[in-house]
Amino acid sequence: MKYIVGVDIGATNLRVALADSSGNIIVKVTDRTVKKGKGIDLTNQVIRLIKTVLNRASVNVGDVKGIGIGTIGPLDLKKGVITKPANLQLSEVPLREPLEDKFKVPVYILNDCVAAVVGEKVFGAGKHLENLVYITISTGIGSGVFVNGTLLLGKDGNAHEVGHMVVDIEGKIVCGCGKRGHWEAYASGTGIPKYAKYLLETKFGKEAEKSSIYAKAMAGILTAKDVYDAAKQGDEIALKIVEEVGRINAIGIANVINIYDPSLITLGGSVVLKNVNLVLDPILRNVSKYTINRIPEIMITPLGEDIVLLGAIGSVIIDVNTIPKD
Repeated sequence: MKYIVGVDIGATNLRVALADSSGNIIVKVTDRTVKKGKGIDLTNQVIRLIKTVLNRASVNVGDVKGIGIGTIGPLDLKKGVITKPANLQLSEVPLREPLEDKFKVPVYILNDCVAAVVGEKVFGAGKHLENLVYITISTGIGSGVFVNGTLLLGKDGNAHEVGHMVVDIEGKIVCGCGKRGHWEAYASGTGIPKYAKYLLETKFGKEAEKSSIYAKAMAGILTAKDVYDAAKQGDEIALKIVEEVGRINAIGIANVINIYDPSLITLGGSVVLKNVNLVLDPILRNVSKYTINRIPEIMITPLGEDIVLLGAIGSVIIDVNTIPKD
């Protein structure tokens, strides 16, 4: 039997799994991602965890078919490296060359959201579809796309940065990238507290002070979890903020529909998975206001938090060409 190694490189956690040839996970390990130092330090951490899952399953390297990686970017897929890791104080991280040298198997590298849509197509709700989009709403916002059965990559492997799509031409909120008006600035895990503070200061007047989230917002310690928890507890102001965030999400998703015309959009990421109804319902109520294309099915991914890891495994199974041609 041939086995597959899947790697999910996140800004917070690094996860590595060993799967059988059908994609069933046998062993999975998690470690905190190396955040400082040289890029090779992260490479060596990946190598160490791959060895760990092989040892735990008593599998020889010669029985491994390939290694799939879904990772934060930006990427240079021709070189097989992470160029400037998001939220990590690391130099360029080499992946393909050192891993192929070490394990003597093919290494497939994808942006994490692109890997996720591969997972959705191979194992999830998109199995029988040719036109499919996966969107994550988490610390940031990103996506992966299949059009007519083709996985879209871009010239460097960094296509579909939908979180940096402009949803507010007035640019009221500054995104973490330094630009204004981006979807991610309003509706991501890091953006929601900033947008909530803006709305509390400009939209609700004295009523804002009655909200359970007001003091934290003014002190600069509000989190997206605080906003959604307050909404779940019936805080009227928090509910209105969640509705407004949902409207922003509907605009972003409508843009995705107009651009890619998918048959299905699946949603994942921590903000979505922890607040399913509060995120999904306003999207479904509002998306038709902003799209000219026939609206596809929009649903939560059935693959949950493992979608990137499963996508990394799936990229080996279907032998995805992860090196752009340009």
